[in-house]
Amino acid sequence: MSEGLTPVLILGIIGVYFVLLLIISYFTGKKSDNATFFLANRNSPWFVVAFGMIGASLSGVTFISIPGVVGGDGLNQAFSYMQIVLGYLLGYVVIAQVLLPLYYKLQLTTIYGYLGQRFGPVSYKTGSAYFLLSRTIGSSFRLFLVAIVLYHFVLSPFGISFLATVAITILLIWVYTFRGGIKTIVYTDTLQTFCMLTAVILTVYVITSELSISGGEMVQIIRDSGYGQVFFFEGGWADPNNFFKQFFSGALITIVMTGLDQDMMQKNLTCRSLRDAKKNMYTFSFILVFANLLFLTLGAMLYIYAGEIGVDIPGRTDELYPMLALQFLPAAVGIMFVIGLIASAYSSADSGLTALTTAFCVDFLGFKSEENGPSVKKKRMLVHIGFSLVLLLMILMFNALNNDAVINGLFKAAGYTYGPLLGLFAFGLFTKRVVIDKWVIWICLASPVLSFLLDFYSTYLFAGFQFGFLILAANGLLTFTGLYLISRNPILKEDPA
Repeated sequence: MSEGLTPVLILGIIGVYFVLLLIISYFTGKKSDNATFFLANRNSPWFVVAFGMIGASLSGVTFISIPGVVGGDGLNQAFSYMQIVLGYLLGYVVIAQVLLPLYYKLQLTTIYGYLGQRFGPVSYKTGSAYFLLSRTIGSSFRLFLVAIVLYHFVLSPFGISFLATVAITILLIWVYTFRGGIKTIVYTDTLQTFCMLTAVILTVYVITSELSISGGEMVQIIRDSGYGQVFFFEGGWADPNNFFKQFFSGALITIVMTGLDQDMMQKNLTCRSLRDAKKNMYTFSFILVFANLLFLTLGAMLYIYAGEIGVDIPGRTDELYPMLALQFLPAAVGIMFVIGLIASAYSSADSGLTALTTAFCVDFLGFKSEENGPSVKKKRMLVHIGFSLVLLLMILMFNALNNDAVINGLFKAAGYTYGPLLGLFAFGLFTKRVVIDKWVIWICLASPVLSFLLDFYSTYLFAGFQFGFLILAANGLLTFTGLYLISRNPILKEDPA
């Protein structure tokens, strides 16, 4: 650890950070009820939601991993990740013009209510259950990464165990979200987005200062290093960084993991009107492009800096940023790195916990946003506590596995659950056919399994072709096809004339 960057100092800074979160929670959680917890009374300023959503989109995984892969030779090498980010823009247009009008028209609390109205109760609960599964695994994985950093660099010197570290991490989330819910998160995410972007900007600034180069020189150095290549056309479909694969994958990822994800859409549904929600979505999407470009610039500069000072690149590229920030760069960078890492993870985990609570209460317990009273509030708080404990157990399971391949495999498997959601929503929106509702769950269980097998054997079946993120499209198409097979045309009422 760099000189001056002591565990006591880091702990003090983190303490101040959480005091700020608790102050925000106090003011936003006053007179809280279900309408506040679930939808912030549909009264959130759109520009606050737009900025805060940046932090929720850029998780702790992104904060560490995206800069690291810039210098690799596989998926997302150099600036090829920007091809996915450009695809995001297409996806956000679809969300703003197709999905948001649908959600506002139906006045939904959870977006899976659409499936209930379109297909029936089994489809409704199947869609929500897939969200609960994927979000539980995803939030646990992101918090696990943060808990490891906190444990090794901050709390273990004080004799605090990993279990206690995880418990404290989740308890802090619960404390500042249990009253205000999504209303609190709209504002805490704004603070956390600011902290995360500040950490990245500060790191880039310090590295350029250490290397005595200007901003213009930095651009030229990145271009000359080879790290700055954005577009990849030469390798064909077998190349994991192929432009067309990355671009359309980005669009699909956005539609599915934002537009069909309760966690991300719950913030949009807190806006005062559909017009505000659209302004939020378009503003957020353009800011996100520049935020991702900033992360990639950081990645290139980390590799260049490591080469200049003669530091060996870690075997796991996602360890590069933590290593340089905490051991080689000035203490101020290390402090902002820890705060940025916590902010990036908490901005996705806190909203994830609230979205899990909302989805379970509304979709499985039948809560209404206008319902209030001591018994209803007590049930909601018990569900909130229950999911906090589930996250705790999942993180401890990841730690006990102690196998990166298995953990990353679980995280990747969670992505397969979005395929059925894509198929369900697409079938509902683009056809008028009526499905046999009780059979929907079997289609949605079979599609991810078939998609996994298709992805696993793709190089043999399709002459070296690898799906990559496009497996989402295949998964959704399999679900769509299965739904077609168990559906019929609607029976039209006879014209009385």
